[in-house]
Amino acid sequence: MPTDDSGRQGTRTPPLPDEGDVVARASAGDRNAFARLMEHYQSACYGLAWRLLGDAEMAADATQDAFVHAYDAIGRFRGGVFRSWILRITANASYDMLRRTQRRPTSPLPGPEEGQPELPDAGAPNPVAEAVRAELYRHLDVALQRLPDDQRTAVVLCDVYGMDYNEVAAATDSALGTVKSRIHRGRLRLRELLADHRELFER
Repeated sequence: MPTDDSGRQGTRTPPLPDEGDVVARASAGDRNAFARLMEHYQSACYGLAWRLLGDAEMAADATQDAFVHAYDAIGRFRGGVFRSWILRITANASYDMLRRTQRRPTSPLPGPEEGQPELPDAGAPNPVAEAVRAELYRHLDVALQRLPDDQRTAVVLCDVYGMDYNEVAAATDSALGTVKSRIHRGRLRLRELLADHRELFER
């Protein structure tokens, strides 16, 4: 299944140049270092929350909850990719809110690490290709909104944010087999929903 990461890896938030040192200082209790990390990854976390929840206010609340939890937990951070760690916390906060409200998205979903849908680049060398790509994303976002909440969450975390099955299971507090089933059924349903627009995904 094509994902929003296809052809636009530049939208991913890169690590800080000195991220290892900043994380170490934050883990040791340096509030300024923690604030720097949260400021750097705020857009990525908010974009994920909005994509999962489809509501700006709920996404802001979930992001805030995630940062509070991250502050409480960072002293126990034991290495690895910090971006994945903070995104897992954000996904967990969003999923908890989703389960509490059982509210389906009502607004267009943003790009994977943006606070608003990506628009075609007016300065792109191939505006026709950019327009086709924007149309592809629009159909994909509409199709994602039609998935059940649990399937959409699992597919977004796995196929858009690159989490493996174990990470998705941890973020959604679900059994590994359940996650695999949700992703499999979600992908199949997306193929059905996008069948009439298959030519866009085959370019």
